[in-house]
Amino acid sequence: MPVCPSGHTSQSTDYCDVCGDLMDGARRAEFAEPEPPPVPAPAAESAAAEEPACPHCGTPRSGRFCEEDGYDFETGTVYTVEFTPAGTAHAVPLVPQQREGSTPVAPQPAPVPVRPAGPHALVMADRAYFDSVVAEMGPDGGGLAFPPYCPERRVPLLGPQIRIGRRSASRALLPEIDLGAPPEDPGVSHLHAVLLARPDGAWHLIDPGSTNGTTVNGATEPIPVNVPVPVGDGDRIHVGAWTTITLSLQEGTS
Repeated sequence: MPVCPSGHTSQSTDYCDVCGDLMDGARRAEFAEPEPPPVPAPAAESAAAEEPACPHCGTPRSGRFCEEDGYDFETGTVYTVEFTPAGTAHAVPLVPQQREGSTPVAPQPAPVPVRPAGPHALVMADRAYFDSVVAEMGPDGGGLAFPPYCPERRVPLLGPQIRIGRRSASRALLPEIDLGAPPEDPGVSHLHAVLLARPDGAWHLIDPGSTNGTTVNGATEPIPVNVPVPVGDGDRIHVGAWTTITLSLQEGTS
């Protein structure tokens, strides 16, 4: 019988039955070396390294818009808000600060708001009107504050009547000129005034009984309650604490 290197007699010819040692002349088992982990492709690494950063602030890009300042990588534009002395806000494009070696990007012009072609009303926060309201209120006007941001908007004058006020879900009231959106004018009633279209193309203004009254063209006395008052192109309707509504009634006016 075969004998292992340690002197044990074994019936097995490959490994000793007693100590498990490899028998003389037996073939040792061979094991394959593990395969090395795959190496990332150079193209993927270079693509990640070439991901552009914001030319305005240098923040690495993670999408279309820069997370730091809102820079648009597709149009190359950053907008900021500036205010005129009258308190009107408008968007102004910023010129991105180009980093050394980057491709210059031309700023895009600010979007121009679409103006209705027909009769419409320009709604704005009027600082001069606000000052007159505060002066008339005296000490009670100290709690009013003119809104720092209230963009102008134009509302088409469509249909036989245009209601001016603040929307109310409980009253199912949805005025065509809604002054309830932020910043909400605190002096406007839910149904403050109504513009009525006449068959001859003229317009009348009615105050159905608002809390603070309605004035026209800077007048100090409010119009009578429930009395139609003729209004024309260019007339200014004052409601609430700071809202002025300027009428553009000529066809094709802008």
